[in-house]
Amino acid sequence: MPATACMASCAESDETSDIATLLRVAMEGDSRAWTEIVLRYGRLVAATVHSFQLQDADALDAIQMTWLRLLTKGRRIQDPDKLTAWLITTARRECLAILRRSKRVAYREDIADTPADSAGWPEQRFLASEEVSAVRGLVAELPVRGRTVLWALFAEPGRPYSEIAAAIGIPIGSLGPTRARALRQLRQRLCERGLV
Repeated sequence: MPATACMASCAESDETSDIATLLRVAMEGDSRAWTEIVLRYGRLVAATVHSFQLQDADALDAIQMTWLRLLTKGRRIQDPDKLTAWLITTARRECLAILRRSKRVAYREDIADTPADSAGWPEQRFLASEEVSAVRGLVAELPVRGRTVLWALFAEPGRPYSEIAAAIGIPIGSLGPTRARALRQLRQRLCERGLV
């Protein structure tokens, strides 16, 4: 083996054992070892994070979370010479997590800006159908003339009074008073049943 190849191989072996020792000592809590790791790999982590073009606060969070992950999971790294790849992958994952969270927050903020139409929710549809059934039952209890006028007026909104009066067989001038009386009776029944 040529001398230069031996020196490169020996230097690579020394570097791998140096990283392994440095990582092991850092995992045992040696602050000088941590400082050395951050000095060696800090620019790499920062460059990886900055490639995602996050806002400054998010970028700092991603960098800090990368170092925190190393602190909590560094003992699991079986091949210390892969520390560079591990840090890059972890930094990328942290950036992606921040981007996913920011999209969810933006989506939630959009929703908060426009009030939700809860009428389409199953619970609301059920309650509405229960209320409609209760009101129909109370209308059915009204006297025949009042019940007939309410059904005719509200079953087909916009229908002219003259047509309704002719269909029911009462004078047009009686529709308004009959409707008012029937609505009062209905309101009273709704109050008695606790529906208003």
